[in-house]
Amino acid sequence: MIDVREPEDMLRAAQLRVTRPRLAVLEAVRAHPHADADTIIGAVREALGAVSKQAVYDVLAALTGAGLVHRIEPSGSPARFETRVGDNHHHVICRSCGDIADVDCAVGEAPCLHASNSHGFTIDEAEVIYWGTCPACIDKQTLEAQSTRSDK
Repeated sequence: MIDVREPEDMLRAAQLRVTRPRLAVLEAVRAHPHADADTIIGAVREALGAVSKQAVYDVLAALTGAGLVHRIEPSGSPARFETRVGDNHHHVICRSCGDIADVDCAVGEAPCLHASNSHGFTIDEAEVIYWGTCPACIDKQTLEAQSTRSDK
């Protein structure tokens, strides 16, 4: 679910003080979905000037804790952040370039989204990550293969 409220209203609704760093981080995550912390730091520094990495990490933690930002932790990749929260959507990640896209819903029999044994947990979320190759990387690989064949 994409939140269309103004960042100030989002922060107030989450009972967080409205500060320039929080606004800048929230805007950076909104503008760069699935970005890593370094990308967000760069965008925040563009908006505010000097800001420490720790300040951005602290704001990301506060926004994640308040449910305004979702932290994605793909295997072998730094954590990524997005403002699409509350809808339990999933992601597809390119193994070649690391590009990430949203997948609205898992369908079909596998992967199953109902745990065969909850071990007594009350399950409120299922996280699915699809791995593959994006169209741009497939095109690049195809061109490279054609180039290699024509060089012979």
